[in-house]
Amino acid sequence: MFEKSPKSYTDLLGKTNRIVEGTTIHGDINSPADFRLDGHLVGNFQSKGKIVIGPAGSVKGDIICKNADIEGRFDGKIQVQEILNVKSKAHIYGEVVCGKLSVEPGAEFSASCIMKPHVKNLVGDGKPTEEKTA
Repeated sequence: MFEKSPKSYTDLLGKTNRIVEGTTIHGDINSPADFRLDGHLVGNFQSKGKIVIGPAGSVKGDIICKNADIEGRFDGKIQVQEILNVKSKAHIYGEVVCGKLSVEPGAEFSASCIMKPHVKNLVGDGKPTEEKTA
């Protein structure tokens, strides 16, 4: 009678999960919604939404997401379907695969980078599938 059906991804738009400063997570995170990380993640992260790594946040592992804003520290492989914004205080190490890249002056970007503007979606094995153009 009072059962609630699980919310679809469209219902989760505008909602953000948050890990606060001082929190450390060892393990993988899989989220259908947007995510803000001001703490530390040692593991992998996957989302159909956007990840924001705040100035005090860090990730050591792999990330697969739709969009990303990085202001903190990242070490690993990041695959962003659309836009990766690297803020001026960010430190990026490893590998980057993205649709579009924005790097502010002052950012430390020590990574190999492949830009694929026609990436339709990224699959878990790390191989992007490309859209076919007519």
